[in-house]
Order: sequence, then C-alpha cells, then structure tokens
Amino acid sequence: MRGTSVSRLGIEIGDHEMDWKTLFLSPEGRIGRQSFWVGWLILLGVNVVASWIPFVGTLIILASIYASVCIHSKRLHDMGQTGWWQVLPWVLGPVLVFGAAISVGVMPAIAALTNGEPEVSALTALVGLFVSIFIAFAIWLAFTLWVGCSLGQPRENKYGPPPINPTAVTV
Repeated sequence: MRGTSVSRLGIEIGDHEMDWKTLFLSPEGRIGRQSFWVGWLILLGVNVVASWIPFVGTLIILASIYASVCIHSKRLHDMGQTGWWQVLPWVLGPVLVFGAAISVGVMPAIAALTNGEPEVSALTALVGLFVSIFIAFAIWLAFTLWVGCSLGQPRENKYGPPPINPTAVTV
C-alpha cells in the first residue's frame, strides 16, 4: 500500500511526496496532469512578473526554463515517454523564426538586385515572418496541450511509480 500523507506544501507522487523544490528542480519521477498544470501556471505567473523587472527579471526567466524542463520531463515520464521529446519545440520554433527572420532581409535584397519591387518583397517576407512566429507558437501550444492533457500510465514504468492521486496538489 502506498503512502497517502500530504504535508502542507507537497504533491503526492508515487510512494513518496514531492515538494515544490523537487517539482521545479528535478527532472526525475512522474507527476499527474493537475500537478503539471499547477506548476505550469506558477511558471507562467513567475515569467509574467519577471518580465516587468529589468535585468534580474531576465535572469529569473532564464532560470525558469530549467524548472519548465523539469515539470515537462516528469509529465512525459508519467506518459511513459522520454523527457527528450521537449527538445522538438525548443528546436523547431527558433529554427522557423530564425529562418523567417533571415528571409525578411534576404527577400528585399534579392528583389533590389533583380530590379523587382522591393516593397512587395519586403511585405511578403514580413508576412512569412509572422506566419513562422504563429507556427512556432502553435507547435508550443500543441506540445503543451499534449503533455498536459494526455493520460499517464496507470502502472509503474521505467520512470517510477504512478502518482498516488494524479490530481492531488496541496497548498
């Protein structure tokens, strides 16, 4: 029989309780959907507030990337997946935006060199940039919804035991 005790600031995970420090600073273990969304919303709030603080806020946002990796890894583990799946949106999004940003500079240059219409080429390149940014956002949104809404494996897997109650979060 698994332990069911919950302390004041803990989350039940498998045969043990996970505190907030472990939730945000360790990629090991498994968490349920509600624990993921609570962690995700906390990180969102931290990032929004940190974005208002010059310099120190940037450092906080950079540190929160690691916390995000940890909660995503735990959630992917609960689904029986490797935490490395989160590399895809981290790579695809910036590659799309970088490629589109390059096209903003390249397209008008090509148009100018070929006696084309630089204004039309520049406008087309900007539309391409905005479409790429939208696609990058859509990739992140789809990934986050997949991780946050998919059911976890009901039995122990190679990442550990399932959460005792995947929706139990205590404050």
